[in-house]
Amino acid sequence: MTDRLPTRLLVSAMLRRANDAGGFGAVLARGDAQAGAVLVVAVEAGVSRLLERGIGPDGRVTLIDSTPAEDLAAYWQRRRQRDPDLWVVELDIADAERLAAEALAAD
Repeated sequence: MTDRLPTRLLVSAMLRRANDAGGFGAVLARGDAQAGAVLVVAVEAGVSRLLERGIGPDGRVTLIDSTPAEDLAAYWQRRRQRDPDLWVVELDIADAERLAAEALAAD
């Protein structure tokens, strides 16, 4: 058994925190409730970026910017075709990266 919370709870917490802070959060695609990876579409001032949990150069869990050069929606849809367990969550709030990091990259 692992100490990580189920993905559905992490996603729920991110959405609740975004909404409580006056922002907007929505699930664009549902993945595996227990252990699916999460791709966050962080929208700040009309600019969208993709963020996901990964391992940084120091070996610690961190958020990695996965924003593609091409069409963002087409990119995450291709990722979902290869990984149906992947969650895609949109956060439209100031400092969306911080909110996502607190939920996804906390050890």
